[in-house]
Amino acid sequence: MNRAFRDLVPASLRRSWAADGRYQDLDLYTLFERHARRCPDRAAVVDADGEIGYAQFDVLVRRLAAGLTALDVCAGDVVAVQLPNSRLSCALDFAIAAVGGIVLPFPIGRGERDIASLLGRSRAVVAVTASSYGDFPCGQRTFDLVGALPDLRSVITVGGATPPGCVPMSLLLAADHSDFTPVRPDPDSAARILVSSGSEAEPKMVVYSHNALAGGRGRFIQAISGGEDYRALFLMPLGTAFGSNATPATMAANGGTMLVQPRFDVTSTLTMIERARPTHVFGVPTMFRKIIDSPDLAATDLSSVRAVVLGGSALDPETARHVSTKLTATVINVYGSADGVNCHTTFTDPPAKVGTAGRPNPVVCEIRVVDDALDPVPDGHTGEVIARGPMSPMSYLAAPELDARYRLDGGWVRLGDVGRIDADGYLTVVGRRKDVIIRGGMNISPAEVEALLLTHEDVDDVACVAIPDPVFGDRMCACVATGTELSLVELTDHLTGQGLEPRRLPERLLLLPALPLGAAGKVDRKALTELAVRLAAP
Repeated sequence: MNRAFRDLVPASLRRSWAADGRYQDLDLYTLFERHARRCPDRAAVVDADGEIGYAQFDVLVRRLAAGLTALDVCAGDVVAVQLPNSRLSCALDFAIAAVGGIVLPFPIGRGERDIASLLGRSRAVVAVTASSYGDFPCGQRTFDLVGALPDLRSVITVGGATPPGCVPMSLLLAADHSDFTPVRPDPDSAARILVSSGSEAEPKMVVYSHNALAGGRGRFIQAISGGEDYRALFLMPLGTAFGSNATPATMAANGGTMLVQPRFDVTSTLTMIERARPTHVFGVPTMFRKIIDSPDLAATDLSSVRAVVLGGSALDPETARHVSTKLTATVINVYGSADGVNCHTTFTDPPAKVGTAGRPNPVVCEIRVVDDALDPVPDGHTGEVIARGPMSPMSYLAAPELDARYRLDGGWVRLGDVGRIDADGYLTVVGRRKDVIIRGGMNISPAEVEALLLTHEDVDDVACVAIPDPVFGDRMCACVATGTELSLVELTDHLTGQGLEPRRLPERLLLLPALPLGAAGKVDRKALTELAVRLAAP
C-alpha cells in the first residue's frame, strides 16, 4: 500500500533545509547503515541481554526486515509496535524503515479502545505486541481486532506462548536475509507516527518524515550529546514522543549508543547507570523525583553521567536543583511535544535561566509567542506558543479537523501552550491553555502552584486539577503524593509564605501515596481529576 501523507510544511522550505545542511537528506535506515559500516564495533544498544555492536545489530535489523517482507509488508505500509523497551523494539524501528514502511509505536499500557482506534485510523497492516503484559493478554486482544479492521492482516507476538492465529516473533528472527535489499524512500516521506498523550477524545497521531526525525530531532541530540562517546539511557517508553529522540535521533542521526530497560524501576535504573555508564539519562521529572529520594543513590557510581535530560512535563526549579546536586550532572530542561516543538537549556546557560525552556535553536525549530491575532508579542509578554522548523511534522493522520485547528499557513504549528520570551531570547512556558483553572473569572496556572508546593519538604510530587463548582465554575484541588499526613491549611500557609496571592490558593486537597501515571510515564491528570471529584477534602 503506497500511501501518500499530506505535508503542511511548504516543500520549498524542506528543500532549503536540505540545501543548507540542516537535513542530511537520507532515510533513517540508510543513515543507520552508514554508522554500522563506519563503526561496526561501536555499541548500538545495551539492554538486559548485554551489549550489541552496530554491525551485529544491523544483521538483526535485516533479518527482521526480511521477515516483514515475507509477510508482504511493503513501502507505505503502517506497522504498529507496542513493546517494552529492548534491542528488539529498537531493531524493529529500522527494519520497518528498511522495507519503506511507517512505524506506529505506542507504549505498553494503552487500553483496548485506544489500541483499536490507533490501528483502525492508521490502517496498520501488521501489529507487533507482547504476547502478554502482566495480566493483560495483549496478543490475543489485538488479534481479536483483525476481523473488525480490514487493513490489519497479521499480529506478531513476542515472548510467552503464541496466541492462536498470531505470528511468533521467532519466525521473523529465523528469516533468511541474504538476498534482502533495503528500500531507499524519499527522506521527505513519512517514517514515523507519533501518538500524543494529550486530552483529545481519541489519541492524536502525528506524521513525521525521515528528515524531520533525523534532521530536526537529530540536531537537538547533536546539540546536547557532547561528542562521539554519547551513551543515552532512556527511562521512558520509546513509543512516546519523548522516546522518539532514541532510534531516529540518537542512532540514525548521531551514531550514539542507547541504553534501555523494559520498564522504569529505581533500583534497576541505578544498577544500569553503574554497569553501563551512560553519559546522558533521559526521563520525566516524576521519575527523577523517585530516583533522588532513593536510599541507594548515595552508594551508586554516577561519575559517567554528564547530563540529565528532563522532558514530558513541566520541570520546577526545586526538582532541577535537587537532581543537579544529587546526581552531580547538568540538568537539561526540554520543552517538546508530539505536535512539533523542541526547545531546551544547555550546558552553558547561566544559573538564572535554569527554570526556562532555553533558547530556540533554529536548526531544530523556530518559536514565536503570538497574540490572539497571531501577531508576535513584545519580549516579556505572554502569548500563545507556535513553532516551525526542520523538526516540524507533516500533518495529523486522518484528522483534517486537527490540521485546521492546530496548523497555520506556512507550516507553523499551534501547540496549545502559553509562554513568553525574555530579552535574552529564553522561552518560559507558563502552562497549557487547556489546563488553566478558571475560578470565578480568574485564570490560575496549575504549573505555578505546583512548582511552589514542591518546595515543601513533605511533598514528593503534586498535580493541581480543577473540580467543577456551581458557583465559581472551578475550584482547584492539590493532589499531593506524600508519606506524611499533610493538611490543606499547612500547604496554603506554605504557599502564602512563598508569596502566592490568596485568590490562587488550592481549596481542596487529595493525599495519595503516589500520583497515577499514564502509559507515557507522565501524570494522568484525567484520572486524578476523577479521583479528586470523588475523594478530595476541603
